[in-house]
Amino acid sequence: MAQTKAKRRPDDPNYQITNNNPIDVHVGRRVRLRRTLLGMSQEQLGEALNITFQQVQKYERGSNRISASRLWDIAQIVDVPVSFFFDDMSDDTMAHSPRRMKAGGPRDDYEESPSDPMARRETLELVRAYYSIKTPALRKRITEMVKSVATALPEAT
Repeated sequence: MAQTKAKRRPDDPNYQITNNNPIDVHVGRRVRLRRTLLGMSQEQLGEALNITFQQVQKYERGSNRISASRLWDIAQIVDVPVSFFFDDMSDDTMAHSPRRMKAGGPRDDYEESPSDPMARRETLELVRAYYSIKTPALRKRITEMVKSVATALPEAT
């Protein structure tokens, strides 16, 4: 019976609205971004929220939705406004809101893009290391150096 249920799920008109909805995935990515920039582990965030780190993982993947009250708590813990979690949302992601999908909006599968530089761990580590440099003048010189190296290198194919 479980196999029958699994086969029918994608045909359910609510399946794409409630399962890994792109907006939930985006919010989860933003939680992960801020947590990582702060150098906070999933365990530490979970402890502050009184939940397990596995639940934090599910939030960050977008497989579990974050309630409004929980999102408020997360925002307080990571010291950002709630709107931070919705910043930089693409038009395509916005088009996947449940309201728009019920009205016949896009229903294609949403895929996490590993090519998104802001979703990469190396980007988060670089930003965290950069901001750990206390001297603003030194940070500026490092930024200028990186820009110079980036423009001097031939484009990778």
